[in-house]
Amino acid sequence: MRPEVNAARRRPLGLIALLAVLLALLTVPAGPLTGAHAAACGTANAAQGRTATASSTENGSFAAANAVDGNTGTRWSSAFSDPQWIQVDLGGSQTVCEVVLGWEAAYAKAYQIQLSANGTDWTTVASTTTGAGGTETRAVSGTGRYLRVYGTTRATAYGYSLWELAVHTTDGGTGPVIPGGGDLGPNVLVFDPSTPGIQARLDQVFQQQESAQFGTGRYALLFKPGTYNNINANIGFYTSIAGLGLSPDDTTFNGDVTVDAGWFNGNATQNFWRSAENLALNPVNGTDRWAVAQAAPFRRMHVKGGLNLAPNGYGWASGGYIADSKIDGTVGPYSQQQWYTRDSSVGGWTNGVWNMVFSGVQGAPAQSFPNPPYTTLDTTPVSREKPFLYLDGNDYKVFVPAKRTSARGTSWGNGAPQGSSIPLSQFYVVKPGATAATINAALAQGLNLLFTPGIYHIDQTIDVNRANTVVLGLGLATIIPDNGVTAMKVADVDGVKLAGFLIDAGAVNSQVLLQVGPQGAAADHAANPTTVQDVFIRIGGAGPGRATTSMEVNSDDTVIDHTWIWRADHGAGVGWDTNPADYGLRVNGDDVLATGLFVEHFKKYDVQWSGERGRTIFFQNEIAYDAPDQAAIQNGATKGWAAYKVDDSVNSHEAWGLGSYCNFTTDPTIRMDHGFEVPVKSGIKMHDVLVVSLGGMGQYDHVINGTGSATSGTSTTPSTVVSFP
Repeated sequence: MRPEVNAARRRPLGLIALLAVLLALLTVPAGPLTGAHAAACGTANAAQGRTATASSTENGSFAAANAVDGNTGTRWSSAFSDPQWIQVDLGGSQTVCEVVLGWEAAYAKAYQIQLSANGTDWTTVASTTTGAGGTETRAVSGTGRYLRVYGTTRATAYGYSLWELAVHTTDGGTGPVIPGGGDLGPNVLVFDPSTPGIQARLDQVFQQQESAQFGTGRYALLFKPGTYNNINANIGFYTSIAGLGLSPDDTTFNGDVTVDAGWFNGNATQNFWRSAENLALNPVNGTDRWAVAQAAPFRRMHVKGGLNLAPNGYGWASGGYIADSKIDGTVGPYSQQQWYTRDSSVGGWTNGVWNMVFSGVQGAPAQSFPNPPYTTLDTTPVSREKPFLYLDGNDYKVFVPAKRTSARGTSWGNGAPQGSSIPLSQFYVVKPGATAATINAALAQGLNLLFTPGIYHIDQTIDVNRANTVVLGLGLATIIPDNGVTAMKVADVDGVKLAGFLIDAGAVNSQVLLQVGPQGAAADHAANPTTVQDVFIRIGGAGPGRATTSMEVNSDDTVIDHTWIWRADHGAGVGWDTNPADYGLRVNGDDVLATGLFVEHFKKYDVQWSGERGRTIFFQNEIAYDAPDQAAIQNGATKGWAAYKVDDSVNSHEAWGLGSYCNFTTDPTIRMDHGFEVPVKSGIKMHDVLVVSLGGMGQYDHVINGTGSATSGTSTTPSTVVSFP
């Protein structure tokens, strides 16, 4: 970092100077303008609140967004080299007539102002080699959606630094038709330590949501930084609880965040669709209880004690997922059949049932599969933690953590987390009743999306076309395509972040519910991959649903970090022909990484992988329960469709810690040739794989291809393969 004070050039601007910059940026300057330019150029700043990106930043405090936030006390600052640029997405094609640059002391001697229709092909509309710094006003004439200031020569040894970048247009620059920011809607409950009746309100939400497995309620419980005493937050269906600090330790409960299974007679296998995030807990009795199944992430948590993953009475449990968390004490899974923990720290781990997988976890047990069934990787190859909402003073922002490679331990334990902040003004805050047309218009304007808790019926695909767009859901916000469209498509662009929402199939068949990249996508996104985190997909359960493929990933380098893709085996609208769905996840992109993959009950392949160099760390699967007979799942000469299929054309693939279970309730005589099917090649490597017959309801003849012992009788005992080939 450059010094903030330097005798040669680092004297901070005073209040009068800052006010002068602000006035210059927000008004048309008094200098002479001529002809049509003088008559037509608007005074409002069309760049304010828009999405800004840059070639570099000096550090995390000087993000590109600071130059378009309307605050002359914040700035963008680049690396100390030439050339550098900053660009802003104006949200649509606009005719630009004037640009005002509010330089900090580190200014550009030579630069160009450029416009582009697509963010790739640029036309220079103004340039200078004698920039003077301070506030510079440049008359320009051109049309484009994207505007870039491209600096070629610095005036100092430091980088380029802008307090503000203002853009004026011939239509007056009145800003987006759809505004960003605003309140968080009726189903987001925000508390601070002085809020009266916190426990009573938490209890009220839990009473409503405890057993509402397929209900319509959606809630986010958000806690401002501070200390909360005597709290026991029981978390039911479609409820998220989170702190609003930048670090978990900013928001402390002297109490618990609890999930138990009293509603289901002590059976935790259906404790789905809920989450806890960004809190520190001092559990009352020293151990917090989080007895969950799928789709119930425990992220960015600090438990100053132990963590119990089993229900009271140690009934059945089938979870689960922890990431970016610190558990000071011991984690006790007890009856949990399988679990995945990523990039965290634990004080100890007591046991494993079938499949416990760790990557990048400090304090994790040593590799020992199958006895005990621990699969342990020292690091996670690529990770980027989920974006989250937080308060910066009184302003809501979304923090987007930076990508890490060879990650180990939490992202927040050593000072301020690495990443960038996006003000809420750059989000369309989606509330119940919003239409797909409005959502798409907001995206086209350059806004990100923040879905507040609710159910959103859409009649057209949500198209995410801009690089680095954030689509973040609160309270398990649920998107339902009503007319057979794809619920969401992501273009083949860098750095899109999808997180925290549920896609529920509609009654009319969708060919694909979520598509990441179009078919044939081929761009390299290794430096800035798209991430899909806590995005869950459901076909049936809440009512009849139909889809051919649930999630299709075509973009290279995509990271799928915790998903549950579920063809329902219980609830409403369930049956072999009532909620049909052939494929869970199909991966066509190269270099795709899945960390925490839960996919269940599809009629053909639950996972089909066609891209090269794919990697999976942890996979949990149940084959479709409701196959009517052997013939219904016959795959040519093969008995049954594998849970996890790597196509014969693939030359390189690696996976760790995979399990598949069968429970053919309609016809227990059904047999599967194997749970996993892969080509036998030197580049294909499968580690720590198991299959299980649940009480003898169907059987597997092998684990992978023709390797591994058959499951046996009614004994619910895994058949394992440590390494294949």
